[in-house]
Amino acid sequence: MAFDSLSDKLQRAFKKLTGKGKLNEANIKEAMREVRMALLEADVNYLVVKDFIKTVTDRAVGAEILSSLNAGQQVIKIVNEELTKLMGGANAKLTWSSSVPTIYLLCGLQGAGKTTMAGKLAAHLKKTGKKPLLAACDIYRPAAIKQLQLVGEKAGVQVLEKGTQDPVITSKEAVEHARYYGNDVLIIDTAGRLHIDDALMEELERIKAAIRPQEILLTVDAMTGQDAVNVAKTFNEKLGIDGIIITKLDSDTRGGAALSARAITGKPIKFAGTGEKLSDFEPFHPDRMASRILGMGDVLTLIEKATESFDLAEAEKAAAKNKQPQDLTLDDFLEQMQQLKKMGPLQNVLGMLPGVGNKLKNVEVDEQAMKKPEAIIQSMTQKERRNPDILNASRRKRIAAGAGVAVSDVNQLMRQFEQMRKMLKQMMGNKRGLARGMRGMPFM
Repeated sequence: MAFDSLSDKLQRAFKKLTGKGKLNEANIKEAMREVRMALLEADVNYLVVKDFIKTVTDRAVGAEILSSLNAGQQVIKIVNEELTKLMGGANAKLTWSSSVPTIYLLCGLQGAGKTTMAGKLAAHLKKTGKKPLLAACDIYRPAAIKQLQLVGEKAGVQVLEKGTQDPVITSKEAVEHARYYGNDVLIIDTAGRLHIDDALMEELERIKAAIRPQEILLTVDAMTGQDAVNVAKTFNEKLGIDGIIITKLDSDTRGGAALSARAITGKPIKFAGTGEKLSDFEPFHPDRMASRILGMGDVLTLIEKATESFDLAEAEKAAAKNKQPQDLTLDDFLEQMQQLKKMGPLQNVLGMLPGVGNKLKNVEVDEQAMKKPEAIIQSMTQKERRNPDILNASRRKRIAAGAGVAVSDVNQLMRQFEQMRKMLKQMMGNKRGLARGMRGMPFM
């Protein structure tokens, strides 16, 4: 995940301040030297780093330590607040046109993930009840139109394409098509280049003048570092962007673009791409991102992901059962695993837990690990799933053969299942049971 290296270095710098009763200039300058190097190595623009360090230093020097915070925590609090300000302060939502359709023009360099982001944005808006239309206006990159069609198909969104005709004409026809067929959102996927050139900008300016988009959204690849900031600055000066979409934040990248783009352009980061799936797309919250960078987790985003993936009907059905721990079945166990999978890569989910992400980032999480227990449970009869206690040696041998695993794998699954039962029993019988139970779970 982006920012892992930056997070490590910042936390090492803060640890040196632990135990000091009062912050002084010597303490702060020593810590800020390390913070400065960490930010520069993360590809944050040097002018942004300079201003950031000055602001944090001015606030921290001589600051009184709060009663519940030590010196290191006080600095983290200040850095957290300034990082949040640096990235925009609060989530910047899309604006909407008073007339239909609301038009969003996506632009960016080739390879930044623009076409994929167009599809992800369409899928995101569709979930909120909108009826988006995608328009293919990249006529230069081989297979660009086909790619948009495939993304649109996955998102369940219509794609308008007119082959290689002038993109300005296509964009105008897309507006008329949206009005006629009741699409309240139109997303224009424009052409990119390997680098900024006059022809690219001239075409974008003509499309902008022809359809007057509500917002121009620039896709910026987090992996391109300092170049991403230069791209954002140039597009803003030439075209006048309204917001930024940061892509590839899931990659092993230094991520400085996310910290610099807003400060350099003055335009907010509105969304972030966090993976390859259509669902790996989320509104950008500066405060939550600052918490992730500083190792504090991101519980709110985790809750939102859980809410999106959780099946309300299944939840009501489970609540109606009002089961005791001893009544839990392997079907219930299977349902829980499948709900967890819907929330995205397990490494990302764990990374949002306060104090957990940093401890586990060097641990390899096998994303296929849940396939084996799923196969084991699905190899059981309904009677065996409902009554796990009847699983004797011969039944376990048959189940293992059916799932293509060893008997020891079946035994391990049953131990985990019993562990879950015990944990739930502790939670119901003792307020401290949760902590003890969590320590006993495999991933903890």
